[in-house]
Amino acid sequence: MTKTANFNIEIKSINEIECIYLKGYLDAHTAPELEKEIQEIIDNGKLRILVIFRDLEYISSAGLGVFMAFIEEIRDKGGDIKFTELKPKVFKVFDLLGFPILFNILSNEEEAVKSFEAM
Repeated sequence: MTKTANFNIEIKSINEIECIYLKGYLDAHTAPELEKEIQEIIDNGKLRILVIFRDLEYISSAGLGVFMAFIEEIRDKGGDIKFTELKPKVFKVFDLLGFPILFNILSNEEEAVKSFEAM
């Protein structure tokens, strides 16, 4: 688990899916923390990643770039990164940059976990 004054990452496994819970502000200052955590997950051979945004208040382009940095590698290895529970203002940033076309965005955690079962 990573924690700074305005950002927190918590990770737990559910059915062999690495669930990343983000809280606070994901920006240029905190993006390296998320990048480190995702790299660690991949290094451990885990390729099914679900990011839960219910407690994330803000995301910058640097935060979005973290996901772009890993998606191709993860999909090439047979895995995926999926997103769920984005607040409207966070979703707006995703939408403006075309992320709903590139990533599977699901409405809730339970639905997102089930969506990995078909993989």
